[in-house]
Amino acid sequence: MDKNQATGLILFAAVILVYSIFFASTPEPIPTEPEVNTESVIIDSAQAVAPVEPIAQNDSTLDADRVARYGVLATMTLGEESLEILENDLIQVKISTKGGNVSEVWLKEYKNWENEPLMLFDESSSSMSLMMESSQGPINFKDLYFQPSASESEDENGLKIYTLSLVAGTESGTILHKYTLTEGSYEVRRSLEIDGYQNIFTSKEAKIDWQDQVRAHERDLAESRRKTQVNFYTSAGSYDNLGVGDDAETEAVEEPVKWIGFSQRFFTAGIIADQEFRNVSVTQSTPSDSAFVRNMQASFSIPMEEGSLSYRYYFGPDKYKVLKNTTEGFEENVDMGYFFVSWVNKYIIVNLFEFLEKFFNNYGVIIILIVFLIKLALFPLTYKSYIGMAKMRVIKPEIDELKEQYGDDPTKMQQEQMKLFSKLGVSPISGCLPLLLQMPFLFAMFFFFPNAIELRQESFLWAKDLSTYDEFIKLPFTIPFYGSHVSLFTLLMTVSQIVYTHFNNQLTTATGPMKNLGYIMPVMFMFILNSYPAGLSFYYFVSNVVTFGQQALIKLFVDDEKIRKKVEENKVKNASKKKSKFQQRLEDAMKAAEANKKK
Repeated sequence: MDKNQATGLILFAAVILVYSIFFASTPEPIPTEPEVNTESVIIDSAQAVAPVEPIAQNDSTLDADRVARYGVLATMTLGEESLEILENDLIQVKISTKGGNVSEVWLKEYKNWENEPLMLFDESSSSMSLMMESSQGPINFKDLYFQPSASESEDENGLKIYTLSLVAGTESGTILHKYTLTEGSYEVRRSLEIDGYQNIFTSKEAKIDWQDQVRAHERDLAESRRKTQVNFYTSAGSYDNLGVGDDAETEAVEEPVKWIGFSQRFFTAGIIADQEFRNVSVTQSTPSDSAFVRNMQASFSIPMEEGSLSYRYYFGPDKYKVLKNTTEGFEENVDMGYFFVSWVNKYIIVNLFEFLEKFFNNYGVIIILIVFLIKLALFPLTYKSYIGMAKMRVIKPEIDELKEQYGDDPTKMQQEQMKLFSKLGVSPISGCLPLLLQMPFLFAMFFFFPNAIELRQESFLWAKDLSTYDEFIKLPFTIPFYGSHVSLFTLLMTVSQIVYTHFNNQLTTATGPMKNLGYIMPVMFMFILNSYPAGLSFYYFVSNVVTFGQQALIKLFVDDEKIRKKVEENKVKNASKKKSKFQQRLEDAMKAAEANKKK
């Protein structure tokens, strides 16, 4: 160590010694606490702050705002969301642990028009929420997390029942969501049970809001929108809907409701009450986005009994018998036509399809067989209609004579015609009435085929899908009221109808405009049906061909000479026959009308 280093060390030590003597403070004595009345402090605290339920987990993650907003439910707002799967052989349902609501529904048997798996319901375009009033204000269960557990059991028929339970709770009680799904069913039962939480949930009902942007699953968006609407059925047994217009519609239903259906062309997502839904409001509108068919919404409340409620969902196809077995009136989600033709579809065509599907898997063949079976059943009416027209045809010379005599006096002409028909034993409506009795079958098909899910994505000949139009030729332009494509089945139907009309005119006495009308109607229907399902046009085409064949066959066995002979026999037999009361009243009415006309 040199001289400079030694000097530095001595000075440094001197500084430390001086600081410790003159500047360092002595330790302060520890103060003794004064005696305090602990009983009075506890009482004052109790009066100042209401007791708070102990928080069971992660106290440090709960902020004051969350506790103030949710109270004892605050810990249930913490967690991680997962999607739990509940599925059977027909559908797969994904349920979120956040809120315990349905997030996605997949139909395993079906695909969309792009041949992709069909997702009927998904979280990105649809939402469900369940809310209840509480002492902290309205609680949306979508803010709460639940713990899942799954189980399996069997019913009395040996069918598997899949159950998913979602539970959450605190020291004050528990909330349990339970979903059950049976093998071979499109119905999902949901129940909610609240145990405990006295004076926390203040209402005796839960409010549900369901919004759905219905995705386009079919190629023909326009036809899909014509068949997509919100349907509902009241507890009193009345069916109603919001219609299929493009304008936004909202309706507050005054009566309690049994079920609500978001019905598409071939599928329905519905919610069904065990008892009833109250304060129902339904809304629908048409979006501008072509990826969606309709925007739909339903809001309603469900009464709770002893802290629990339950209802069902239906996620499935619009098959008439499946819907009918779901709940009362649920089959109304598939349109079977007006009341005077719907019975044909409900009791005859649906059962025929179901029967023939057991033996044939080609729906073009099934349509042909249905035509033959219906025509065979209606053959007596067809035969009677032909005979009636044949009688009118053989007495045409007598009718022509009356026209020459009374052509300028229509009333007199009608009176003389009635006398002639009575004398010859011929009824002018004998040829028309049997045809009118066949009309319900003709019109019933107009409603059945556009809504028949059985034909969806089923091909036949050049038609790739019998549930939509067969685009045989794609036009580079659009023809007004016709479209931008050519449906070959519609063309064949039109040609066959014109040929049938020409053949039929040879058998009747129709003249003038009535005769030409038969040629105009097929052309009109060519424009109307060009964008309708190929199955419908094919049915009408086959029906025309079979009818034409029936009449050609009848003509071979019906001799006009024999009919004329029968008419002459009636003429002799009725020569001295008195007029019936009905005929007399009809003639008197015609005479009175003529007298008034002259006045």
